[in-house]
Amino acid sequence: MHTVLSSPTKTVTIGHDVPFVIIGERLNPTGRKLFQEKLRANDLSTINIDVADQVAGGCDMLDVNMGVPLTDEPELLAKAIKLVQSLTDLPLCIDSSVIEALEAGLAAYQGKALVNSMTGEDERMDLILPLVKKYDAAILALPNDEIEIPMLAKDRMVIVEKIVRRVEKEGISLENLLIDPLAMPVGADPENAKHTLETIYLIKEKYGLNMSIGASNVSFGLPNRHALNAAFMPMAMAMGLTSAIMDGRTPEVVQAVRASDLVLGLDQWGANWISNFRANKEAQ
Repeated sequence: MHTVLSSPTKTVTIGHDVPFVIIGERLNPTGRKLFQEKLRANDLSTINIDVADQVAGGCDMLDVNMGVPLTDEPELLAKAIKLVQSLTDLPLCIDSSVIEALEAGLAAYQGKALVNSMTGEDERMDLILPLVKKYDAAILALPNDEIEIPMLAKDRMVIVEKIVRRVEKEGISLENLLIDPLAMPVGADPENAKHTLETIYLIKEKYGLNMSIGASNVSFGLPNRHALNAAFMPMAMAMGLTSAIMDGRTPEVVQAVRASDLVLGLDQWGANWISNFRANKEAQ
């Protein structure tokens, strides 16, 4: 099952038989006070730097979130998407919890986008799935609802089933559905990573769906986060994870992903591994 995203000039395919897709997380003002202040002042110059850094780091796509309090988020998101598309040909993930912002972003985007994100709540699916269908986008869905964020894999799978059936009912191909198996901090509970890995395995085995995850959540609150993320990603890929929203500027984690592509047979003859090595050597 392949999920195909695109810009006007570039296509990215997410699937279990192709190299892992890295979606850069940096275009997000959450926790970035200076970036938020600049955006409130209508200064989008930081976006130029973030785009360049993530492209250089080896991202395949970029996530764009403009959730800044005291701003017109629909207008800001649309403006940011147009700017990002003028800077790179990488396909984009449009990230907002505000329906009006999602629609503004989808209307401004040129190509086929990934929408981040939707939960299993009926109200959210009622609002978001018609937009996904209208703009021929793909959707990233989280297996939680108005009742809880399930901790156990079996409980997450109940909501995955609900989301799958609703997407099919709307006439949207399952190729356009990605599931976020929910990465929770291992610092809060050492069992959290196990539950996530089990969820990934079950989703692949039962539905064959593509998946994406907020990879940095695993290490939240702990020191030496890059090492933890670099350890987790190969495990998740072996279970069936096909993409992740992550810090594509971090060589330690990116190299762990690309090495896993090769070891798992997703990088035929090591072509990507060798070309990336040569490119990095020349850059140095």
